Amino acid sequence: MANSEKDLEILEKGNAPLEDYDSESIQSLSPLQHIRTRPGMYIGRLGNGDNHNDGIYILLKEVIDNSVDEFVMRAGRKIMISVSEDGMVAVRDYGRGIPLNKVRNCVSEINTGGKFITGDDGVKRPFSSSIGLNGVGLKAVNFLSEYFRARSWRGGQCKTVVFEEGEFVSEKQEADDQENGTEITFMPSKQIFPDFCFKKIFLNQRLQHYAWLNSGLSIECNGEKFYSRRGLLDLLEDKLEADPLYDIVHCTLPNMEFAFCHTNSTNESYYSFVNTQYTNDGGTHQSAFREGILKGILEVSSKNYDSDDVRNGIIGAIAIKLQDPIFESQTKNKLGNTDIRSDIVNKVKKAIAGELYKNVDLKEAIFEKIDKNVEINRQVRAAKKGAKAKANHSTLKIEKLRDCKFHFNEADSKKKPEEREKCGETMLFLTEGNSASGSIVTARDPETQAVFSLRGKPLNCFGIDREKVYQNEELYGIMQAVGIERSLEDLRYAKIIIATDADMDGFHIRNLLITYFLTFFRSLVVTEHLYILETPLFRVRNKKVTHYCYTDHERDECIEKLGKDHEVTRFKGLGEISANEFKQFIGEDVRLQPVLIDSKGREVDKMLSFYMGANVPERREFIMENLI
Repeated sequence: MANSEKDLEILEKGNAPLEDYDSESIQSLSPLQHIRTRPGMYIGRLGNGDNHNDGIYILLKEVIDNSVDEFVMRAGRKIMISVSEDGMVAVRDYGRGIPLNKVRNCVSEINTGGKFITGDDGVKRPFSSSIGLNGVGLKAVNFLSEYFRARSWRGGQCKTVVFEEGEFVSEKQEADDQENGTEITFMPSKQIFPDFCFKKIFLNQRLQHYAWLNSGLSIECNGEKFYSRRGLLDLLEDKLEADPLYDIVHCTLPNMEFAFCHTNSTNESYYSFVNTQYTNDGGTHQSAFREGILKGILEVSSKNYDSDDVRNGIIGAIAIKLQDPIFESQTKNKLGNTDIRSDIVNKVKKAIAGELYKNVDLKEAIFEKIDKNVEINRQVRAAKKGAKAKANHSTLKIEKLRDCKFHFNEADSKKKPEEREKCGETMLFLTEGNSASGSIVTARDPETQAVFSLRGKPLNCFGIDREKVYQNEELYGIMQAVGIERSLEDLRYAKIIIATDADMDGFHIRNLLITYFLTFFRSLVVTEHLYILETPLFRVRNKKVTHYCYTDHERDECIEKLGKDHEVTRFKGLGEISANEFKQFIGEDVRLQPVLIDSKGREVDKMLSFYMGANVPERREFIMENLI
């Protein structure tokens, strides 16, 4: 009897014979076996490259991090990267190179590394800006690659080691007068990542972040260069949604750099980093930065402004170097060190207050913006009061939202790891009408998946004031359900998923919702919490087999595979998919397309103006010229 059949029989009988549990039942996995068996423990999600957090990008990050660490230690100012169309990656730095007699150890033995410096007291400690100190990163790259080669050049000698599927293949040392440094070449294993593809947008975003956070470091990838001379100042200039109301405030302190300014926007956006790691979900350093800005400005104010009055329209960035960072997951999206909060708050507060005392023009510009915010927020509060009064006399709120048990913003209050994990898995589906929402409500996981049903096409939000959101039941309900009325820290779901039909009306609703979030809650999009649900367009089946196809090409392949006796169904709307079928499309294998901003902040507004503004003749001309 096969093991799986035997296990099933035991489960059905409700007991397990003692003789079946002996010493042979206990297994010890080697590091190679453990990483390949449970890769998610080391690199997070696997994916296929359609999401920037997919495993292949984490593998690349682990390699680049080591090269960046060399730059931080003032050993090498250049990193050369190549990514081929078939997925072969090579990363060459010009640092110190791995000691030749330890190259094999460093890429294949867990908990082996050299990211330490000796202090004046003779004690070796991790240097302040290293990201990966667990000695696993480069080994995970090796063990999850079908081909892996490490080369190190030191003093006219080159050591090369090669592995395949994590197994050692060869090792050699020879004379080579190339410049000192290290090169890691790898091809992700198709056994682990069967259909992967590196996307240029994700590669460029990651490399540009490295450049902004390491002023003077030159990175070149497939001939494209990434370089920054002014650090976070360059980052903010790139991310600005509109012209700054004053020169960007930029401050560099030991182990911390920050920058911020106000624009005429009402959005509040932040970019935070720890040891060059982008923490898109923020954490202690980001919340402390926000508090420090508030306290620094209020210290020189004669009025007691609300936090919203001060922070509306702010765009800011902070990068810190931390010796022992504590992240909430292996993918390191949120910092959890609580002991650093007061120090960051005080340093930011002191630096900003000092700058405002010295620069009268800057102080006047900031308080002019704050006074405008006071008036705007007064109007918003009046509209909010009317909206809440209307909601109190209506059951609309209950009818539209089918909530779930866990919520993203409650993770810190959960004591059990499995409950915190569930908070991080939460989703809100914004569905088109009652028909589609009915199937999703029935098929969903009520612990982590919520559903909000739209009544039709929402209001086009381009060019309207924020108070209009409170006057519109649909938009007000979405804002309340998502939990982003005050700040992103109150976000109730990890993923906000737009689920509309794959037709013209569905695409229009999708664009209207994206416009809504980009206009009033752009930070939700910037931090990559907004997604689009992909559902199959076709069902191809015969009496024995059923296939769901997402493209015309997949449909044609299935038709050819099944032969003559087949049936093809075209799903015109989500409501046509039964609840039993829908369960698999929003389960573990859910297909989500992230809504990403791959252009500069100002260009996003130009794009919205063109596609969602009142320039109908220009748009019609563009459509006619590009119609296929």
